[in-house]
Amino acid sequence: MTPEVPHPVRSDARDNRARILDAARTVFGEEGLGAPMREVARRAGVGPATLYRHFPGKRELLAETFAEQRRACRTAVRDALADPDPWHGFRTLIERICELHARSSGFADAFMAAFPGTRDFTADRELTLRAVAELARRARETGRLRRDFVVDDLVLVLLAHRGLQESPHEARIAASRRYAAYVIEAFRAPETATPLPPPARLADSLTRTTQR
Repeated sequence: MTPEVPHPVRSDARDNRARILDAARTVFGEEGLGAPMREVARRAGVGPATLYRHFPGKRELLAETFAEQRRACRTAVRDALADPDPWHGFRTLIERICELHARSSGFADAFMAAFPGTRDFTADRELTLRAVAELARRARETGRLRRDFVVDDLVLVLLAHRGLQESPHEARIAASRRYAAYVIEAFRAPETATPLPPPARLADSLTRTTQR
């Protein structure tokens, strides 16, 4: 019987895949979701054939590139809905979403955009917005969330939050946390509420790519 021979190509394949994903995080973070696949291959130091062998299309590449952030987002939603204090759950979900977006501009763009090939992110976004709507309903019942909050307000918050991406990383994280704190205070039910202008209907308008 011929002895089994190790297959170093498997290790090479794992290394190539890791390099591709590292490069994709950088490229999509710097150039947005419209960056071509060939640029990812160039940054990873692999040929196009190697890239497409691991990821047949941009949808598969994007989904895997930001898999960790997507899992963290779903965990944040699950934890918030399970929180026995609706206002605390609502508040911590906003904090965690803002931090996820601050740490990865590529993920922020994929989460907010209806870019071709980002259907997985669209599902994540819809799950998050449904959770926010449910948490808002519960928090209003406790009297701690202002009565005129609508889910579109969170979309407005995240679109404005995107402006922080041009800042250096450490400053961006600190600014994001302070921004989230200001937003949460704005959502808190005041003793005497000043009526807000009509809400901007943004949740249904996420139909274009977020461009840097």
